Amino acid sequence: MKFGLRLRGGLLATLIMFGAPVVAPVGAVFVSSSALAQTVQSISVEGNRRVEVETIRSYFKPGPGGRLDQGAIDDGLKALIETGLFQDVRINRGPGGQIVVSVVENPVIGRIAFEGNKKIKDEQLQAEVQSKARGTFSRAMVQSDTLRIAEIYRRSGRYDVRVTPEIIEQPNNRVDLIFTIVEGAKTGVKSIDFVGNVAFSSYRLRDVIKTRESNLLSFLASGDIYDPDRVEADRDLLRRFYLKNGYADVQVVAALTEYDPEKKGFNVTFKIEEGSQYRVGAVDFRTSIPNFDPSSMRGYSRVNVGSLYNVESVEKSVEEMQIEASRRGYAFAVVRPGGDRNFEAHTVSVVFNIDEGPRTYIERINLRGNTRTRDYVIRREFDISEGDAYNRALVDRAERRLKNLDYFKSVKITTEPGSSSDRVILIVDMEEKSTGDFSISGGYSTTDGALAEVSVSERNLLGRGLFAKASVTYGQYARGYSLSFVEPYLLDYRVALGLDLYQREQKSNSYISYGTKTLGFSPRLGFSLREDLALQVRYSIYRQEITLPYTLANCNNFVNSGVFNPSPAYANTPQGAADIASSGFNFAATNGLGCYADGEASLPVRKELANGKTLTSAVGYTLSYNTLDNNKNPTDGLLIDFRQDFAGVGGDVSYLKTVADAKYYTPLVSDIVSVVHLQGGVLNKIGSSDLRMLDHFQMGPNLVRGFAPNGIGPRDLNPFGTQDALGGTKYWGASLELQMPFWFLPKEVGLKGAVYADAGGLFDYQGPTTWSVTNEVTTTRNSNCVPSTVNPATAGTCTGLVYDNGNSVRSSVGVGLIWQSPFGPLRFDYAVPLTKGKYDRTQEFRFGGGTSF
Repeated sequence: MKFGLRLRGGLLATLIMFGAPVVAPVGAVFVSSSALAQTVQSISVEGNRRVEVETIRSYFKPGPGGRLDQGAIDDGLKALIETGLFQDVRINRGPGGQIVVSVVENPVIGRIAFEGNKKIKDEQLQAEVQSKARGTFSRAMVQSDTLRIAEIYRRSGRYDVRVTPEIIEQPNNRVDLIFTIVEGAKTGVKSIDFVGNVAFSSYRLRDVIKTRESNLLSFLASGDIYDPDRVEADRDLLRRFYLKNGYADVQVVAALTEYDPEKKGFNVTFKIEEGSQYRVGAVDFRTSIPNFDPSSMRGYSRVNVGSLYNVESVEKSVEEMQIEASRRGYAFAVVRPGGDRNFEAHTVSVVFNIDEGPRTYIERINLRGNTRTRDYVIRREFDISEGDAYNRALVDRAERRLKNLDYFKSVKITTEPGSSSDRVILIVDMEEKSTGDFSISGGYSTTDGALAEVSVSERNLLGRGLFAKASVTYGQYARGYSLSFVEPYLLDYRVALGLDLYQREQKSNSYISYGTKTLGFSPRLGFSLREDLALQVRYSIYRQEITLPYTLANCNNFVNSGVFNPSPAYANTPQGAADIASSGFNFAATNGLGCYADGEASLPVRKELANGKTLTSAVGYTLSYNTLDNNKNPTDGLLIDFRQDFAGVGGDVSYLKTVADAKYYTPLVSDIVSVVHLQGGVLNKIGSSDLRMLDHFQMGPNLVRGFAPNGIGPRDLNPFGTQDALGGTKYWGASLELQMPFWFLPKEVGLKGAVYADAGGLFDYQGPTTWSVTNEVTTTRNSNCVPSTVNPATAGTCTGLVYDNGNSVRSSVGVGLIWQSPFGPLRFDYAVPLTKGKYDRTQEFRFGGGTSF
């Protein structure tokens, strides 16, 4: 039955005339003066079933001499009520002034059930309520649980939730507790507005905050659910964004939220006072520490004169300086930034004051909330330990590192006083979250066709901070599997060890006539040199082979024959002709061109096929510089990758491959972002080993959009063959792109457009051009040879590879559509080539994308 909640208790201290017999209400005490002489043992207890008499008596604390006075009785009464074990507590006077404590115990909860909940599981609600099965029933606790359940639903965006507690009485003073829930519809954010913003558009500011407006695809995400805590956090994100862009006086005055009953959602309005934009007028360094040269800290400053005032640069400078001072032996040095604003010139003079801080040590580091993650996984993110000098910069760095682990929903490090005035205790509060992922990914592109991937990964394996992933890929032209493992702290050093085992099969398609099978293993080590600079060294060993259908390789694969027929194919000796005839091949039917009647792969491909499986053993490294503001959707910053790989540490091939890639993002006007992309690579021959065609660079739309995959660069010109792309040993590329939003569409749609111009080149093929085998008729390459005019009677005049190796500049212009969809990033491009090589292949439209479910 339903019930209302009421609190019994309180204290009534009233003196009544001697000998007046009364019955006291709940919490009332009527005793004679003779009762004050009673001891605890003279208290009698009535009505108790589960609670022992001595337990009840223990709440009455006697005074001096072991006697109970009125204050002790009052305190005992309050203590019994506060236990929550009793529905009713009465204290009466018995015969001879004896104190009688009459209690009515609260029932015991038999079971707790939830009805009507569909969006939140019973297990989650059970963990949140304080009432427990086989525990004591308390009306106050039930009321608190009711409010807590409603709050959980409100956090998930359901503000119309109604929770009604019901009890069902059972024998033996037991009850069943049932929470009946009417969940109601999801309450989202219908609009987000900004007031007072001039420097940045509302469209740009919506990128900064986490709250999103509801739209047709909101069911795939949760950013549109109204959460007051998230809105409050958005205020800080907006403030940090303005401070990062030079607005030192900015104030996000308020975040106003209003429920709109017609739209059944919230309208959120951020009120902003931007102020002026400031630049750095001067940078100075001062200190009060004897024998410390403050100017020596200039190299650790990220604040430059003339640049926009950036609070993040100031904070990073403080951190670097404080850490460096600690390394020099000034463990208690504190760097405090100051600023003097020139309101007329709109400049800020930044001063870094380096002073001796209080001599405070870390007594303990207490971890709370890590139910799964091992303590050492958390403690190794600290550059300080128990007993070290307290350094706030290092504590802040540890908190940032813990958040970046992505093991926890929240991380907060606070301090508490230690056992003495010069000791502090660090309290690390965490809330863990799920770190395992199971994904089914799908995608399609004009290059790779349809593709599907199933993967299982764990970022915090066994709570030890290990990463493991297994994936299987199956598609039209690509298949394989991969296993990856990462130990982020090798031998307790800040060095990441990665191990990758993979098998890939690339099938022939409309862009390449051959397929490849690759089985490899690659260990790697990663070093973080700075927050924006990383180094990875690696070793790779893989076995690779080419696959071809018989029709494309039968010139050198006749039955019972060792004869090879080069490009174009024919036999030179009578013995060769006899071997061809014995195989049943009709030489005359092909106009003297032998097996080229059904097409033939290029000479380098067939030579690689004949070589069989090839083993490559290589060492390499990658140096990465990253200052992007957002790795997924950057609008500002620089990303540079420089890679080198040396093959020849054993194996069958040797080369040195060098690749550089740089992308620079910068915002222009009206939310338009420019992207400058420069890239280049060189493949060098090492020793006497020839370069394989498979080791050459293959380029297409990854270099200049508007061209087909493998559509750029040197190409086999044999008109009777597959005219495979041969690749090149050198390439360069440059691209300028402007990305802009569609202002007439809601931000949450995630659509933006792009216009671009690309230019690049791929040249200098250095792979095999001839092939010497037994009975082969071969000469050096003749660039004037035209295979279609070859006469079998003039054997040996044109047997080498005939190819185009022109160094043409390829260029194109185009437009693109970029969609950050709930199904994953999608991109559509339409590009028109302006200049191209004579034998290049174009593809004006290109599409690609994928997702994880």
